[in-house]
Amino acid sequence: MHVRHAPIDVRGAHCSDERMEAVVDVDYVVVGAGAMGMAFADALVAHDPDVSVAIVDRRHGAGGHWLDAYGFVRLHQASAFYGVASTLLGDGRTQEEGPERGLHERANAAEVCAYYARVLARLTATGRVAFHGRSEYLGDGRITSLLSGARFHAPGARIVDARYLSPDIPSLTPPPFAVEDGARVVAVNELVRLGEAPERFVVVGAGKTATDTCVWLLQNGVPPNAITWVRPRDPWLLNRAVVQPDPAIFLGMAADTMAAAAAATSADDAFLRMEDAGIMLRVDPSVAPTMAKTPTLAVWELDLVRQIDDVIRRGHLQAVAPGRLAFADGDVRVPAGALVVHCAAEGLKYPGVRPIWAPDAITPQPVRVGFPCFGAALAGYVEATRDDDAEKNRVCRPSPYSNTPQDWARMQVIGGDASLAMTREADLRDWSNTTPLNPARVSPDRADDPAVLAARARLKESIAPGRERLAEFAGTG
Repeated sequence: MHVRHAPIDVRGAHCSDERMEAVVDVDYVVVGAGAMGMAFADALVAHDPDVSVAIVDRRHGAGGHWLDAYGFVRLHQASAFYGVASTLLGDGRTQEEGPERGLHERANAAEVCAYYARVLARLTATGRVAFHGRSEYLGDGRITSLLSGARFHAPGARIVDARYLSPDIPSLTPPPFAVEDGARVVAVNELVRLGEAPERFVVVGAGKTATDTCVWLLQNGVPPNAITWVRPRDPWLLNRAVVQPDPAIFLGMAADTMAAAAAATSADDAFLRMEDAGIMLRVDPSVAPTMAKTPTLAVWELDLVRQIDDVIRRGHLQAVAPGRLAFADGDVRVPAGALVVHCAAEGLKYPGVRPIWAPDAITPQPVRVGFPCFGAALAGYVEATRDDDAEKNRVCRPSPYSNTPQDWARMQVIGGDASLAMTREADLRDWSNTTPLNPARVSPDRADDPAVLAARARLKESIAPGRERLAEFAGTG
């Protein structure tokens, strides 16, 4: 707990080049107003009544990459799992119509952006949080406005680097392939602004964005035979129906996952067993996926994208020319008027885990398997309630994202151990059960539910042998 005073105090001073520099007297500078930064700041302010915070972001408001998202994007997980701990995203309702009837609501981009605007307004209304939008963090507690050029300095403030795992997005990232003269290439964001139908859509990417794009095109009447899907690797995907804010469903999925791992002979075999259990999905049942970033997908979306027969699996696209896609092993012809849709930005980053608390910065990261908002919020709570960095790192351990099935096994082991460390702390356990961001939360009214008790019993039985086998697959056993 790093407390000096509140509210925020700003004083004028002169820097060495004789330009005015305002001194911002705050306890923390949170760099990044995306999901991780906002979840950390919200929990910190909620549990430390004296703390003061400056939030800095290059964008004009809170919400991170959602402010630049493509128009048809929705959360791939339930809204309740996303956002900040103090404020539920959405109404906590289940969908009553459509192909996801019975599953929890998923917010679209506009709803997510409006939510973060409300959260930021509430935080700044406390007088203990200041927002520096359209500003650059320069290091050493120094901030400059990208609009006015005004400079700020927060001497002695603790830095929270919420940019460590920031995703790249297609609208702000050049295509990872060469574009020759005359080729038609657009970022996925441009699809909602097309003025006429192209001869063919060529969707480049194998992740959530590319899958979303294929689903949206098909939903909007584009025939499956008018889409070419360049999939460098086939992905494993989580069945959205088993990742729900219902402890009986979520804990049951965890139990089935560990049972599949315990019986498996390899990481790939564990995925096949999870597929048999209804946990994992793959687009093409004849192809063994090598990518295990595991975003969620609904079965109705899977049925749609399986209609696309023209799938190119020749590794990464190297160049696009009119009527031609170039790969390392040769070219593929496409119609001269084909529109290539760039969905190939690096959404998940793999810089490696680092201690969340270090002398130079606090670096929020996931602290269990996935669910980064929960991890950042937990780190904010721990920062507000403990004084010693070594103790904070002991109870709040970072967990990596996964890329391959072997990575996924490693993530499960590290994330499981992190969850165990957290749940051994009574206050962390109690706090975690108050926020929907925690997917394993069991609210008091469900504690004695027979379905929840049965799921917990199955998980308790399978978790030790499952972890042992996963550690073996990950090379950490």
